[in-house]
Formats: sequence, structure tokens, C-alpha cells
Amino acid sequence: MTPDVLSYPDREALSLGLALRVSDQLKASLDTRARTTLAVPGGTTPGPFLTALSQRALAWDRVDVLLTDERFVPETSERSNTALLRRSLLHNQARAARLVPLVAEARRPEDVLPRLSEGVRAALPLEVCVLGMGADMHTASLFPGADKLAEALDANAPPLLPMRAPGAPEPRLTLTAPVLTAAAHLHLLITGEEKRAALDAALSDGPAETAPVRVLFSRPVTVHWAP
Repeated sequence: MTPDVLSYPDREALSLGLALRVSDQLKASLDTRARTTLAVPGGTTPGPFLTALSQRALAWDRVDVLLTDERFVPETSERSNTALLRRSLLHNQARAARLVPLVAEARRPEDVLPRLSEGVRAALPLEVCVLGMGADMHTASLFPGADKLAEALDANAPPLLPMRAPGAPEPRLTLTAPVLTAAAHLHLLITGEEKRAALDAALSDGPAETAPVRVLFSRPVTVHWAP
């Protein structure tokens, strides 16, 4: 399925436009449900969008927020997506939102997987899911060549899996394909010419194992791009 691609003049316009769309979708969900769930990406690219979203007025105390994936590092690490999320989204208007953790203190992600998975299951289904994409066409922590990629792409995958990938300096925990693609509203946020070229490559025919972001294109998804 060909995604709807929205092009913005710059990254500020993208951040504001996506924040408006996501907040409107969350508000509409809260009109009919007691609680709703938002999943967002880590990394530095979505930071301005998350900050813009944090300033939108809605019933944040009824919103569960979780990352699409997390590096298995303590929150004190500069590589912690959870720490970034607290700085960018979980303040201003959104300070009342409930964080669903994807990391806990342990030696290995497998040691806390049952507990973290229980929290994720309780927050499902996702109402709004915003994802990023790497130049290698990975999304969340669904990396080409990752050890559990085939399991994570399977329609019967559990909601949360540990993932180790070539070039990734630490293990990850990631939401799996069936969770991501079941979101009521699915968005892909990308910036720069390199990632636009990667998107074009992902939209060509080929297996999801070599371009995991392709799993999203089995259903309607809106791509938000700025130079």
C-alpha cells in the first residue's frame, strides 16, 4: 500500500504539523474512551516534534505513553531514549501522561521481559503510533540482520522482544510488527535527503527482512518529511 507522503518546507513546520495531527487524533480517541495510548520514537530527530506535542492541551492524565523501542541502558546514560522522552514530551501540558516503561534495572533485557511485556499489553492497542526510520530502513529496533527480526515481523509475535543487531552497541527492547501495524493511526517521521532516498528504496518491491520499515506499508500510514 502506497503511503500518504506529506512534505513540509522545514523541520519546524513538520514538528508543529505532526504535533497538531497527533493531538487531534488523541483528543478524538478520548471522546469515546476512558484512556488512550501513544507510542513515539526515540533518538534526536523526533525531539522537536515531541516538544511541540508536549504543549498541546488535552487530557494527558488519560494518556499512556510508551516508546516504540529502547536501548537497554540506565536512564542516566546519554543514550537513554526514556531520559530523552522525559525532557522532550513528559513536561509542559503532557507532564500528567503515564509512562509505560520499556526498560528496568537488570543484567539482560530477558530478565525483565515478562514484567515489561505485561505493562505493554495493558496499554494496548495503540491509538497513535509515530515511528522513525534509519538510512538502513530499520524502524523501531527492527534492524536488518538483527537476531530476532524474523520473530518480530511475524504476525503472531509477542508485543515486546529483545533485539540485538550488528552495529548496535547495546541490546534493545522493541515493539513488534503486529503491535505497530495495529495502531489506529500510524505516522512515519523522517528528515533529510538520505532518508527520503531510503524511503523510496523501501517502497520498491522486496522482503521486509532487508528493509523492515516495509512492514508498515501493509496498511495506511502517513509519512511526514522535511529537508
